[in-house]
Amino acid sequence: MSIHSRVIYPGTFDPITNGHIDLVTRAAKMFDEVVVAIAIGHHKNPLFSLEERVDMAKQALKHLDNVEFIGFDGLLVNVFLEQKATAVLRGLRAVSDFEYEFQLANMNRRLEHRYEAVFLTPSEQNSFISSTLVREIARLCGDVSQFVPKVVEQAFLEKFKAD
Repeated sequence: MSIHSRVIYPGTFDPITNGHIDLVTRAAKMFDEVVVAIAIGHHKNPLFSLEERVDMAKQALKHLDNVEFIGFDGLLVNVFLEQKATAVLRGLRAVSDFEYEFQLANMNRRLEHRYEAVFLTPSEQNSFISSTLVREIARLCGDVSQFVPKVVEQAFLEKFKAD
């Protein structure tokens, strides 16, 4: 009997970066299905709407046929159960990320005993990229082309164009 693997990659993806794309591309080779779960992210006050973030992610990852996209609000363990996932993917850019992710994984496992977390580190050229830094560069009219896909670069230009 073969096990069908389905991993959820949650985040606000405000916006999706080349680091995110790297992790999804690699996960798509490791799992039968990858669900990019885009959080509404009320507490983060996202620059882009949920619909914009889902659309940008779809466009950036359209080359992968085993990836799907959902928006969500609420507890990740509920999404994990609703999506019938076998694991949740989390990226670790630095050792400092591990402490938080380790705590989060243990809390989620306490809420749902079947919860499993899988951690991937980004490729070296993407290890420093964060959506927060990219948004700040774009807001200050800097060149973000090396950090994000073309669709995101265009979205920034529209968002911050001079009136």
